Amino acid sequence: MKLSVDELTQLAVRALKRAGASKAMAQATAEALVAAEMEGLTGHGLSRVPLYCEHLRQGRADGRAKPKVVRKKGAACLVDAHGGLAFLASALAVKEAVKRAQRYGVAFAGVTNSHHFGAAAYHLAPIARAGLAGLAFTNSPAAINAWGGKKAFYGTNPIAAVFPRKDADPVVVDLSLTEVVRGKIMLYAKEGKPIPLGWAVDRDGNPTTDPKAALTGSLMAIGGVKGSIARMAWPMRGRLPGSK
Repeated sequence: MKLSVDELTQLAVRALKRAGASKAMAQATAEALVAAEMEGLTGHGLSRVPLYCEHLRQGRADGRAKPKVVRKKGAACLVDAHGGLAFLASALAVKEAVKRAQRYGVAFAGVTNSHHFGAAAYHLAPIARAGLAGLAFTNSPAAINAWGGKKAFYGTNPIAAVFPRKDADPVVVDLSLTEVVRGKIMLYAKEGKPIPLGWAVDRDGNPTTDPKAALTGSLMAIGGVKGSIARMAWPMRGRLPGSK
């Protein structure tokens, strides 16, 4: 059976509302997940609905939370998501960033006390429509092992960017610093399919094709050993001789 975009969105909205999300939160979340699904980003698409619903029911996300700007000064502001799903808070942060960039020429907006925010580039679309360039970053839990190590140590630290173009669609960049996103491995585990070698290692540091072992192990850094070395060097930059 095939469903239209609107039917998929409403299906996700109903599931999220039943799990405890407010109407506004459910709608914003569903629209973002369906948009990712339509782009082929299934690991950040509708496969996330059951997980988000579980977090809402468990109290790991507050379905009634209303994001609010809690700090602001000139070109910068901070939005508190109050523990809710991320999409309303991210939309508020982007709205504030566009408004401040149009006034000051540059803007910085942060979101705190939030949740998984899906495909990073999704949030940058309003920035491109406003004729501005935008960057999105997020922190993340430990997921990447140092080369040859067993334990996950570095975060995937997703990065996205958008650059508007005259009379053409914007240039969009969206990536994680791993060979594959964790959400894709979650899909393989759900479907009982083996993953390709080179995507992850198990908890003992051995290359694996078992997605469940990968989820309890570590993801491989993009670029293999070179990517891993780059990840090792990054947190040391501020402590190199002669650095400030």
